[in-house]
Amino acid sequence: MSNYKLVFSPTGGTQKVTELRAQVLMPEHRTVDLCAPISDLVLDAQDLCLVAVPSFGGRVPAVAVDRLRQISANGAAAILVCVYGNRQWDDTLTELQDTLEAAGFGCVAAVAAVAEHSIFRQFAAGRPDSTDAEELRAFALDIRKKLESGAVSTPVLPGKHGSYQVYLGVPFKPSANKHCVRCGLCAQNCPVAAIDPAAPDQTDKS
Repeated sequence: MSNYKLVFSPTGGTQKVTELRAQVLMPEHRTVDLCAPISDLVLDAQDLCLVAVPSFGGRVPAVAVDRLRQISANGAAAILVCVYGNRQWDDTLTELQDTLEAAGFGCVAAVAAVAEHSIFRQFAAGRPDSTDAEELRAFALDIRKKLESGAVSTPVLPGKHGSYQVYLGVPFKPSANKHCVRCGLCAQNCPVAAIDPAAPDQTDKS
């Protein structure tokens, strides 16, 4: 049996939430960064995966969906995590469940958690806070007990399966300004390779 933490967290908020749960569920695990292209990952039915994504307009980020589809899960158990920083997560959990089940995962638990908004920092500022951390750890303990008991069932999640709301994107795109020193860090960390390290002020807005 192997433990995996699969995380799409370009700005770190989803990673914070996921780490709080991983500490309880799987102190020893391999991390798979979904912000970067992944090589073929083949799992087996004894493996446990914590799969975490942010909610982008009520949806799973498209690039994360593409990368999760490359995994051969072969019945591995998945614990779903979606992180949102505004009003709601809408269809994020159901889309994540559909994506994982199509890849061969068995979904056994799910949680939607609040973290500071990655763009509009005034929303959910400072979260996850100490109260959030305590609740996340407590929920992780409940999930661990469920797994240890063998009474594993598929969660029934809010949201629409297969007919998700349309994601319209954000009305602005990041670009370098006069203070850019061309260090290449933004290009290195962009999950969709939209930034040319040689010309970071020429972001590919598509």
